Amino acid sequence: MAMSAAEIETMIKATFPDAKVTIEDLRGDGDHYAATIVTGAFKGKSRVQQHQMVYAALKGKMGGQLHALALQTAAE
Repeated sequence: MAMSAAEIETMIKATFPDAKVTIEDLRGDGDHYAATIVTGAFKGKSRVQQHQMVYAALKGKMGGQLHALALQTAAE
């Protein structure tokens, strides 16, 4: 079962309430997304740490319900 862009955004915003989140369905199949996330929570974190924080916010859905997510992250 695939995840919707709204579900992804809701999960990310639950962890990062101040985040500016943009989700794009890359293939229109609800299975391949690109996300841009900008939040103050990323300040002082490496890009790898930022991505790990997003994966943690998705609570294990990555690789299961969510097949592919291309991430662009930045500190605000």
